[in-house]
Amino acid sequence: MPSVLIVDDEPNILSSLAGALGRDGYTTEVAADLAAARERLRESFDFVLLDVRLPDGDGIDLLREIVDATPDTLVVMMSGHATIEDAVRATRLGAFDFLEKPLSLERLLVVLRNAAESRALRREVRDLRQTWALPIVGRSPAVATLIAEVARAGASAARVLIQGENGTGKELVARALHDAGARRAMPFVAVNCAAIPEELVESELFGHERGAFTGASQARRGRFEEAHGGTLFLDEIADLSARAQTKLLRVLQEGELTHVGGNRPIRVDARVISATNRDLAARVRAGTFREDLYFRLAVIPIGVPPLRERREDIPELIGHFARIVRREAGLPPQRFSSAAIRRLAASYDYPGNIRELRNLVERLMIMSPGPVIGPDQVSAVLPAHEAAAGGTLTETMRDFERRVIEDALQRSGGSMSDAAGRLGLERSHLYKKMRKLGLRPGP
Repeated sequence: MPSVLIVDDEPNILSSLAGALGRDGYTTEVAADLAAARERLRESFDFVLLDVRLPDGDGIDLLREIVDATPDTLVVMMSGHATIEDAVRATRLGAFDFLEKPLSLERLLVVLRNAAESRALRREVRDLRQTWALPIVGRSPAVATLIAEVARAGASAARVLIQGENGTGKELVARALHDAGARRAMPFVAVNCAAIPEELVESELFGHERGAFTGASQARRGRFEEAHGGTLFLDEIADLSARAQTKLLRVLQEGELTHVGGNRPIRVDARVISATNRDLAARVRAGTFREDLYFRLAVIPIGVPPLRERREDIPELIGHFARIVRREAGLPPQRFSSAAIRRLAASYDYPGNIRELRNLVERLMIMSPGPVIGPDQVSAVLPAHEAAAGGTLTETMRDFERRVIEDALQRSGGSMSDAAGRLGLERSHLYKKMRKLGLRPGP
């Protein structure tokens, strides 16, 4: 059973929470102050419910100790009179959540269930990072789920169909699948099916014999043979012609191919990973993609989330791309201000996804002369008006709210109290609205 340490100086809260959680299947221990809590923490706990104000000190100090010593233990802070700054500070230091008193038992149980799922994913991702090189940047729940799926699928030999919008990093996921499997030391061969002229697709994939067609002056191995023993990545698989689909299906079924213009069967052993930005199931229904080929390719389907669904990863991605651009272009040291990062993270939906974000970071670093890139430079290159144009009323209103709040924060020098006053809101209301909009408080 999951274990919980409850740290609070109010005896009635200790007894009521211990009883309620015990009835829900948790094992509980209690502590009325920091000294008792530190004594209890000599044992391991899955979760800690920690009050901010305690008789012998600040619960935030104990939060730091727990995060440093036992990062697998998730801490949920609670308080009846804490400020917004307390909540921001706690979450920045690693608290899983911050609950206001009086506590809602239903809300607490939901938080603990979410914490348990997050804990399991953290462990899985940590184990993966220790066993194989992980090229996927981000720590959001969406990315943690993606990494877990890559690990499970990568360890098998099953074919995978990767689906996602343009620019989401489908080839990166394919390479991660290859690196996570037993074929990691063998070739990884990538083919963009949309970039090959239709009349050359079969030759490119399956090879040809000398004289098979005009210009075939010598025999040539195809990409399947180059990937023998390793992985063949077929990007934009939806663009394959009907003839190429038929031949690909035969290779997948029989494990052998024949060169264009040849008659000798050649055995091939390549794991096929395919990708598309189209709705392949809809193409099957429309009769433009073979259903039997679809089921052969999509043994394991994996979806790559668009950047707008993992906004919390944008600050880390900005830092990652900035290091790459600085190294490749030989630029002097530059940094993005907190306000610039907030603007990049919250005021645009990135239809081009990660690829578009990288291009924006590169443009800003090259075109900004000073050592600090601020929100004004971001506004100059960010097509924020395009994010609202053509969108739903809800999307347009969310974009407007983001810009108004960002402007108030900038004018207030990052002060939540001052910004809330300018907007005519309570600080708690502003904090909740910022979280809903994906904005991060801070200077």
